[in-house]
Amino acid sequence: VSVIAPLFRDKNSGPERLNYCPKSHSQLAQSWGSDPGLLAPPLQHPVCSRTLHPLLLLWTLLNCGLGGSAQGPGEWTPWGSWTRCSSSCGRAVSVRSRHCVWFPRLETCWGDTHEYRLCHLPDCPPGAIPFRDLQCALYNGRPVLGTQKTYQWVPFYGAPNQCDLHCLAEGHAFYHTFGRVLDGTPCGPGAQRLCVAGRCLSAGCDGLLGSDAREDRCGRCGGANESCLFVQRVFRDSGAFAGYWNVTLIPEGARHIRVAHRSRNHLALIGGDGRYVLNGNWAVSPPGTYEAAGTRVVYTRAAGPEEMLRATGPTSHDLLLQVLLQEPNPGIEFEFWLPRERYGPFQERAQALGWSLRQPQPREVDRQPAEPPAVPATVSPRTPPPAPDPCPPCPDTRGRAHRLLHYCGGDFVFRARVLSRLQQAQEMRYEVQVQLIYKSRWPLRALEYVWALGRCPCPRLDLQREYLLAAQRLVSPDGTQDRLLLPHAGYARTWSPAEDSRVRLAARHCPA
Repeated sequence: VSVIAPLFRDKNSGPERLNYCPKSHSQLAQSWGSDPGLLAPPLQHPVCSRTLHPLLLLWTLLNCGLGGSAQGPGEWTPWGSWTRCSSSCGRAVSVRSRHCVWFPRLETCWGDTHEYRLCHLPDCPPGAIPFRDLQCALYNGRPVLGTQKTYQWVPFYGAPNQCDLHCLAEGHAFYHTFGRVLDGTPCGPGAQRLCVAGRCLSAGCDGLLGSDAREDRCGRCGGANESCLFVQRVFRDSGAFAGYWNVTLIPEGARHIRVAHRSRNHLALIGGDGRYVLNGNWAVSPPGTYEAAGTRVVYTRAAGPEEMLRATGPTSHDLLLQVLLQEPNPGIEFEFWLPRERYGPFQERAQALGWSLRQPQPREVDRQPAEPPAVPATVSPRTPPPAPDPCPPCPDTRGRAHRLLHYCGGDFVFRARVLSRLQQAQEMRYEVQVQLIYKSRWPLRALEYVWALGRCPCPRLDLQREYLLAAQRLVSPDGTQDRLLLPHAGYARTWSPAEDSRVRLAARHCPA
């Protein structure tokens, strides 16, 4: 009975000594191809024998292949050339090999004797026979199972090892396993991974099967994100009227783009030619995948409402992100990775166009003090005297004039509860929950950070208390920081119904 021997099957037991010469993988590679006539098993090396003449020792070392993964300080021969691909279309593999030069009673080489490379070939034409189907069909009409009966065979995918050649007898309720599939056979229908030496492997970014090399966020194989910068910001400006508003420029070379918001507004994207890619001309596009700037943009819209754009990149030219406003903008989060050399020009163009560069601030919680160790009952712990407060008392900020000054001159006036505070060098950061907004030049979120400068900010806010606050917006020159600032000796008063009435009255006396 003629059967197909699996190609490039490395021995699991490791390398052999020189009293044995395994099959030559280089010969096997020459017989490997997509032609059914080339699928015959290889022959033994014709000159290898159990007894070696001493003069032939070095020649034998260089000509007898040693299968498997070897270990030790031996000497590798140079890599051989890559074989032709296992198929003429679709996904296939190519292999190259090397040999370990070593002597008996010495350790062998570290590493693998073979490397497998993914071949990127044109797609197979419609109607082409899949590689696994072809291997099963080679047994059609041949007697198997020790009888003279013959069957027609088709692939069977329900068996455990997907890299064994499981074939189902048509018209019968059984399948048979004909050893391993040939190297380069897809692990399953439509699978991206391929079988090599009985293992289902995927290719790394270096093209080698079984490699763990991966692209970093900058698109470099095996990199560590050192050649690009992460841009992550929130667009919070709200237009004065409904319509299209610029959000940000997405520069050429951007990767791993993500844009998201939750509102009834719609994201819009303009290509390099000035034409809308989606949601342009007051028409809402359906969710789906769109081609833009050399990459695919996945547009999703879910109930909630929530809308999102994603693209792997890199972009081949600039894109302009807009929002079609129908209601106040609650904030549009966008992020992407950008090559370092493109970040400076991006900053300059974005600031020149006056787009918001507000950066989201990660929410943190105050660290809880560690519990003191248990003290035995027989020992009375000493209670240290309270340390004196090094901060001087805050100036008196009461009065109608002070209230008017900060209400009319501030960017935000709102009622908030203080959730946490954190001293950071020469500034204090408060996390507050906004309860009621009296004045806002830009939208406020439900949770905000309010910053007070100095080691001893005035006034100092207490935890879990509600205040009426007047804050200003402070944007750093490079646009990397966008904060709500509570001025020193500014307006921060405990909320009460009486103070609420005074604030509402102050709004009527601000100059137009």
